[in-house]
Amino acid sequence: MLPNQQKKIRVLVVDDSAVARAFLTKGLAAYPNIEVVGYAINALDAKTKILRLHPDVMTLDVEMPGTNGIDFLRQLLPEHPLPVILVSSLNLRVFDALAAGAVDFVRKPDGAESRESFLRSLSQKIVVASCAKVSPCRIHAAQSAAASTTVSASSAPAAPIAPPAALGHSGGVNLDHTIIGLGASTGGTEATLEVLKRLPADIPGMVIVQHMPPGFTGMYAQRLNKICAMEVREAKNGDEIHRGLALVAPADLQARVVRMGSRYTLACQPGEKVSGHRPSVDALFTSMASQVKCHMVGIIMTGMGRDGASGLLEMRKAGAYTIGQDKDSCVVYGMPCVAHEIGAVAVQASCDNIAAVLMQHLKTGK
Repeated sequence: MLPNQQKKIRVLVVDDSAVARAFLTKGLAAYPNIEVVGYAINALDAKTKILRLHPDVMTLDVEMPGTNGIDFLRQLLPEHPLPVILVSSLNLRVFDALAAGAVDFVRKPDGAESRESFLRSLSQKIVVASCAKVSPCRIHAAQSAAASTTVSASSAPAAPIAPPAALGHSGGVNLDHTIIGLGASTGGTEATLEVLKRLPADIPGMVIVQHMPPGFTGMYAQRLNKICAMEVREAKNGDEIHRGLALVAPADLQARVVRMGSRYTLACQPGEKVSGHRPSVDALFTSMASQVKCHMVGIIMTGMGRDGASGLLEMRKAGAYTIGQDKDSCVVYGMPCVAHEIGAVAVQASCDNIAAVLMQHLKTGK
């Protein structure tokens, strides 16, 4: 799933700050698998450089004078579907940029993070982005949706698509005693949104693990809460999992389901990385497999690597219904691919159809 490391990944750095450009170009050039082919100081300069230099990946500052990073993406990507990594401060606008087609983002270094760890994270995301599929069709759809509203999605998102009618009391499974786990990485912020906005307000309790830098999971949960029918919030240690609530695991903590009699809570605690991540999809899914004695569903979506695959297999062996995102709709077909190959996935579905597959299962038990 990773590119041929003998071939260097050609990177274009776009930032209006001379200091930031120098830091990024020098820092990334130190990685043997990355070649910084040039830099640009604004959107117009970047478009010219893209046509001339043909980079594999572009890093982009969200906040730039003139045409900002979000508007630039909306103009650029339908014509030139290039993987873009955002370099962003702690700002809601990063989610507007992801909606506009960026593949992933990394938080600008501050006093809490060393420049070395920032560059290491950025270089890893560049490697992943070089494998990412940037779909012109999905970008066009996103741009059409963005054009239909005059308000930024970060402050007041467009109205959600009409979710299905309330589930009520299904004849398929006991919805009051069902828990849904969902895990995603690269490309997952928008993919998860596509699933959740198609689900009703009384969906069984959900726990979501999305690989994301510290500081952003709370804002992401707030964004989902504004758009989706169910309540969505960042989880706190000890939160009860219940119907109508989706909990987003907080960044840099491991999230595990804990059974307390007939009730289930979410433990969000410091701990070692699992499968290279904190929070880890494997940590969540493995805890569900061992702790959940009621009905459960596991969903694994777009992302590089194998986090979540073994945990999903444990869930399936424990009787869970499992869904994997299909190859064609993934930004990076890594985690769902491994899960499918080891037999952890009961059914594969496109990003747009996962909600329908889930609803059908909840209504019929099939």
